[in-house]
Amino acid sequence: MFSLPKLLEKDFESGIKLLSEIGYQEIELYGPYPFSTNAVKADWDAVTPALGFSGSGYFGHSPREIRSILDAHGVLASATHLDMETLQTRMAQIGEASEILGFEYVGIPSIPEKKRKTLDGYKKVAEEFNQIGEQAKKAGLKFAYHNHGYGLSEMNGEIPMQIILNQTNPDLVFFELDIFWTTAGGADPKAYLEAYPGRYHLMHIKDMKEKVRFSGDVGDPSQWIELFPHMTTAADGILDLQNIISAGLKNGVKHFFVEQDMVAQPEIALKKSIDYLKSIKL
Repeated sequence: MFSLPKLLEKDFESGIKLLSEIGYQEIELYGPYPFSTNAVKADWDAVTPALGFSGSGYFGHSPREIRSILDAHGVLASATHLDMETLQTRMAQIGEASEILGFEYVGIPSIPEKKRKTLDGYKKVAEEFNQIGEQAKKAGLKFAYHNHGYGLSEMNGEIPMQIILNQTNPDLVFFELDIFWTTAGGADPKAYLEAYPGRYHLMHIKDMKEKVRFSGDVGDPSQWIELFPHMTTAADGILDLQNIISAGLKNGVKHFFVEQDMVAQPEIALKKSIDYLKSIKL
C-alpha cells in the first residue's frame, strides 16, 4: 500500500481496483488509525511535508466501507502496520478493527529511537514484544516486527536484531523481513531466513538499483526517505530475489508483499514486479 499512497488518498477504490486488475490478491494496510495514540498522529504530521501525503489507515472511509471495497475487488487485507504505543494500549480497538477488516497480523514498522540506544534497550524491547504478542494472541491476532536498517550492525559486540529474535517467544512474536532495508542495513536477508526458520511469516519484496548503505545510524526517517530513489522494480536491480524468496518459502514465510515506496508510476512498476514474480520457478 505504501507503493501508491497518493493514489489511495485521492481515490481509494481506484487504487484497489488497479491492484486487483494487475493481479494482487493481498495487501497490507498501515496507520495511523482513528484509535492510534495522539503521539503517533503527531509523528505522522511531522513527516507529512516530506512524504507529500497524509497518514490515514482508512483513507477517509469507514472500516466497513474499506472492507466492502476490498471484497468487491477480491482483495484481502491480511496484515496492518501500527506502532508500539497503540499496540500496547489499544488492543481492544485493534481487535474490533480486525473483525471488520479481516487482518490476521498486526505489526510495527519501527522501534522508537529512545528504546534502541543501548543493548539493554533492545533487550527491554524484546520483553515488550513478548507482552504485545501475548495481548495480540488473546485478541486472535499475530504480532510481527518489520525491520528497517537499524539493529543489524554490531553494538558492543552483539547484533541487536539477533537479541530480539533470540529473546522473543516464537509462539508470540513473528517477523516481517524487508529485503531492501535489511540489505541497506548491511545484513543478508537469506541468511536471516535460514538462521531463524519459522520466525519470519511476512516479507516485503523490493529490489535495489545498486548496492547502497544508510548514510547515518538509521535513527532518523530522513535517512530512509533519501534511499527511496535507490529502490526499483523486482528483477531490475542487484538483489537475488529468486533465491531470497525461495529461502522464505522453505523457512516459513506465508505472506509476500511487493513494496516500492512511493514509486512514481505504480501502475507500471507494480505490474512489472508481479509479472516477474509469476515467472520465476521456486
